[in-house]
Amino acid sequence: MAVDDEELERIRQRKMEELQRRIAEEEERARRELERQAAMRVILTPEARQRLANLRLVKPELVAQLEEQLIQLANTGRIKMPITDDVLKQILIKLSSSKRRIRIRRI
Repeated sequence: MAVDDEELERIRQRKMEELQRRIAEEEERARRELERQAAMRVILTPEARQRLANLRLVKPELVAQLEEQLIQLANTGRIKMPITDDVLKQILIKLSSSKRRIRIRRI
């Protein structure tokens, strides 16, 4: 019986460690998200933030990449802050026009 109890205790310990690791990862993710949101409040005007929030519903990957780039540019001082909605529109137009478009024509 002692062997079973020891095995059960090891299993419990592993589960507890896994749970603690998951909690720590979730807390770290939440902290990074809060920092990103705070940075975006400084970098963008409220109208521009609303535009990104709307776009996030359709293209979350694009918005995540754009936010990371804006944060990097702001940290290095390479952009004029705050970015207005009109400037953000121009950035988005440039990003969308630079993507390759594939057209299929049926004959």
